[in-house]
Amino acid sequence: MIKELLSVLMVLVALTCSIVKPNEIPIKNERVEPQTLSRGWGDQLFWAQTYEEALFWARSRNKPLMVIFHLDDCPHSQALKKAFTADREIQKLADKDFVLLNLVYETTDKHLSPDGQYVPRILFVDPSMTVRADIAGRYSNRMYAYEPSDMKLLLSNMQRAKKFLKAEL
Repeated sequence: MIKELLSVLMVLVALTCSIVKPNEIPIKNERVEPQTLSRGWGDQLFWAQTYEEALFWARSRNKPLMVIFHLDDCPHSQALKKAFTADREIQKLADKDFVLLNLVYETTDKHLSPDGQYVPRILFVDPSMTVRADIAGRYSNRMYAYEPSDMKLLLSNMQRAKKFLKAEL
């Protein structure tokens, strides 16, 4: 009985080897780069790893927090990321005056989704840990959404977040 099973097993192995040829096996030669905290939104910028860490830095450094919600496979997020990284003024202001966090998941803080959960969206939080719901984009149905053509508005909102910080604290 054992000899018969071994014979059947050997035949199966031989058939399998003859069916799949080594040059037909797909091999991925793609080199995958490790993901940084920036996720491509500005590798030269300093990004917080978690929302809690970002809140701590905002409070201790007395800087506003800019939270970017996005998805890696969302075409709108990709377009906004490209425009965000290409704008030197935004990159400079973000580097100098903001604590930065980008998230590809939702947080448990319901204040960060005042008008729903969608991507991409950008919200500002001041050092007193107050979400600045008054600093919004131009869309009434997605108040915190920005498109690549909205970079001037985003820059203006970043300056407002910075200015309110100095005037209110």
